[in-house]
Amino acid sequence: MVEQIIAAIRPQPDERIVEIGPGLGALTLPLLQRLGHLDVIEIDRDIVADLRAAHSVDRLTIHEGDALEFDFTALGGDLRVVGNLPYNISTPLLFHLTGAACAVRDAHFMLQREVVERMSAQPGSAEYGRLSVMLQYRWSIDSLFDVPPTAFRPAPKVWSSIVRMIPYKALPHVARNEDLFADVVMRAFGQRRKTLRNTLREKLTTAGFEQLGIDPAARGETLSVDDFVRIANFIADDAA
Repeated sequence: MVEQIIAAIRPQPDERIVEIGPGLGALTLPLLQRLGHLDVIEIDRDIVADLRAAHSVDRLTIHEGDALEFDFTALGGDLRVVGNLPYNISTPLLFHLTGAACAVRDAHFMLQREVVERMSAQPGSAEYGRLSVMLQYRWSIDSLFDVPPTAFRPAPKVWSSIVRMIPYKALPHVARNEDLFADVVMRAFGQRRKTLRNTLREKLTTAGFEQLGIDPAARGETLSVDDFVRIANFIADDAA
């Protein structure tokens, strides 16, 4: 399974790859075999000590600390980011990395399968939600393959998946105010059972829905990324 993951990443000797959470080195060692140098982010002091004892600083740079607070842009551009992300903080990590997407060439992560399903979900599906919209606004997302519980020791109770994320060089749909866009998306999915008329009542009038050609009786999970961008841009223009 590790070989399959490495084959999906296809690391090249001169590339700047950053691994989040190297842990016991299941990916770290195969990556080092193919790279001239590797950056890793690790918060566990014992693991950091083991990594420093096992690898020279010219091959491995260890950034000790929390990946949620790490400034990826400080490493420059064209970064390739990889990792088996901790399931309990995977969503905030994905949002944090999205804030540094301008410095990233691509990202390959192992995540709980349900999270990957939400990331790549399409409008109208049960999995489609805020995570889907916010990530698909910035990234092209592909679920590559599943990883069974038996690939781990001890085996977890859930399946995992490998996902590839590539940031758009030019956004397909541009929100003129991204904070407003994020607020609209959050409101739309804050109470999934409620219609857009209710969730966006403080932002959009009945006339606004009509001008946009969006049914106010619909729910957030029926709208595409483009629809959310159009709503946000309409509200921004109306407030100007």
